[in-house]
Amino acid sequence: MVFSADNQTLRDLDFASIKSWLESFCIGPTALARVKLLQPSAQFEKLSRELQLLDQLHKVRINQEKFPILDFEELEREIKLLQIHKAVIPLEGFRRIYMASELANAIVHFFEHALFSYPLLEELTQDVYATDEIVNQIDQVFDKKGQIKDDASESLKEIRSRIKTLRNQINKNFDKELRKCTKDKVLAETLETFLNERRVLTVLSTFKRKVQGNIHGSSKTGSLTFIEPLINVPLNNELEFLFDDERKEIHRILQILTESMVQFKPLIGAYQKLLTELDFLNAKTKLALEMKAVLPELSSGPGFHLVEAYHPLLRKANQDLGKSTMAQELVLNQGSRMLVISGPNAGGKSITLKTIGLLQIMLQSGLLIPVAPQSKMGFFKRILSDIGDNQSIENELSTYSYRLKRMKYFLSNTNAHTLLLLDEFGTGSDPELGAALAEVFFEEIYKLKSFAVVTTHYSNIKLKADQLDEAVNGCMLFNENNLSPLFQFSLGQPGSSFTFEVARLNGIAKTLILEAKTRLNQKKVRLDKLLSSLQKERNQLLEQNKQLDAGLKHAASAKAEYELEINKLKHKQNLVSEVQKTSQRQLQAGKKMLSFIEKFNATSRKKEVNSSLIVELTEYLRLEKSKQNIKKKAPLPASLSKATKKDLQRAQKFEQQKIKLGSKVQLIQTNKIGVVEEIKGKNLTVIFNQARIKLSLDKLRYLSD
Repeated sequence: MVFSADNQTLRDLDFASIKSWLESFCIGPTALARVKLLQPSAQFEKLSRELQLLDQLHKVRINQEKFPILDFEELEREIKLLQIHKAVIPLEGFRRIYMASELANAIVHFFEHALFSYPLLEELTQDVYATDEIVNQIDQVFDKKGQIKDDASESLKEIRSRIKTLRNQINKNFDKELRKCTKDKVLAETLETFLNERRVLTVLSTFKRKVQGNIHGSSKTGSLTFIEPLINVPLNNELEFLFDDERKEIHRILQILTESMVQFKPLIGAYQKLLTELDFLNAKTKLALEMKAVLPELSSGPGFHLVEAYHPLLRKANQDLGKSTMAQELVLNQGSRMLVISGPNAGGKSITLKTIGLLQIMLQSGLLIPVAPQSKMGFFKRILSDIGDNQSIENELSTYSYRLKRMKYFLSNTNAHTLLLLDEFGTGSDPELGAALAEVFFEEIYKLKSFAVVTTHYSNIKLKADQLDEAVNGCMLFNENNLSPLFQFSLGQPGSSFTFEVARLNGIAKTLILEAKTRLNQKKVRLDKLLSSLQKERNQLLEQNKQLDAGLKHAASAKAEYELEINKLKHKQNLVSEVQKTSQRQLQAGKKMLSFIEKFNATSRKKEVNSSLIVELTEYLRLEKSKQNIKKKAPLPASLSKATKKDLQRAQKFEQQKIKLGSKVQLIQTNKIGVVEEIKGKNLTVIFNQARIKLSLDKLRYLSD
């Protein structure tokens, strides 16, 4: 089934602003055109691969890999010229080919030396190979400034040599005439100028007949006449002939160079394909980096679990104003496929609804989204919305009439793979009648097995969601103490509209509010009061949970620190024990040697006096040496089997024993700096920017706590 999200839905969700943001990162016209045509799709396999590809380039950036800067110009015109017999690529065209070849070579080399593996991204280079032939051939013709070299051909070298000689002669003749005319006082204050690419004298018109030469014009007032000295006329004519010869020779050289490029036509075409694809991917990556977006876990079926989800446009606007934005956690699955969001006005219901819709549209358009990496996102085949006051002036429809027509369309085009986004469900008519009709619509959507997110103030819709097995209530939290919205979503219970509380906040007299309460059905007043009370209790529980979570994190950190200290102490204890054993062995050896010294007879000159002592000493030394050899060959104790002397020296050098939770560390191989998030024995999880990487302790250097 082809994906469907009508233009009204895309307008409701402001997808055009996302595309405009994305366009600002495009380099060439091909990527820009692709962004303009960008639409959501339901082709899971295709989109999944595109998202994985984008995620790999995103990881290249956040891993701070030295990926080449995409600085290029597209090659469509040059590729067309290579297909035409005896066509000539102009100077700018060869500059573009040169830049593209150098960039493509750098990209190929990047994948050969990248720190991590990016297989899908590397696949883009399958038709491209590194070669210096293109740049070398262009370098033979062009200098570093992009101009044709004098020695590009013998003919050009000779022509330019003659041009240089002729120019010197022309300038010499002109300077001589200039001095003569200056002496005769026939020149204006501006002694000379250039006209028609020739150096001419600026002569006062009164004296123009005193200067021999060709007149090239006069000033607007006629007071000045521009004269080319007669002696230079034939020389300048010859110079023009040489310029023409130069142009023809350059054309011939470029034609030969163009012909030599024909053999590389497939490769140059591959350059265009690779660089335009990377341009499009790079624009998406830059957008993701600005949005702090990631790739969630993907599923082909409908539904989602959004963790720490942000509306990207709202967060950007708040950042510009220096304000914070609340993240939301939202779930929609087969067991709870219809979500009813209630709560106070201006509490964030509509923006929560739009967050869900926009993130789903973005993901199904091949874009990363601002959520936590552990989020899970499914795919829908149709997304439809009714958000805001959409009156149709053109068709003379009121808001309610428009919404009824929209609902009729929804009921005819909704199935189990549809996501409906309905804001202020059922409003626009008499509250009681509108609520009754809204309840019927809600039941019909439920029967169609559709997925839906609905915002409402109607109590009967909240009750209906509580009664239906696959529907669930949720609310936007409200701070009753200061009567302000928290802009935080909570799943599991309906919310009060806080109508009277908000009225009091806006200065409505208490007597008027009490009078309004007397005119309401008392059951409804009690229900609203109950919801308000429940929400207050929920707020307290949430605060307690936050404190508990903070305590658990602190305890876990303290435990890890304690275990690290215990390991350090055990290590020190082992070292002390070894030192004690060594000292004891040396002490015993020392005592034994003293006994040999006491037995040794130094006064007697007879050899046989000490012979038995020497035999005893030799035997003792042999036994001790044998013990040492056996110890060297023996396996290391279990506690040291993984830590050789070299490893211990390395650990001490990089102060790895100091590393604990929250420590700032450096990857020894690449010097990248990160923070320790988790420690499991000698395996650590380290955050480098936004990337979580599992590493062994021996690959890290301690920096600070």
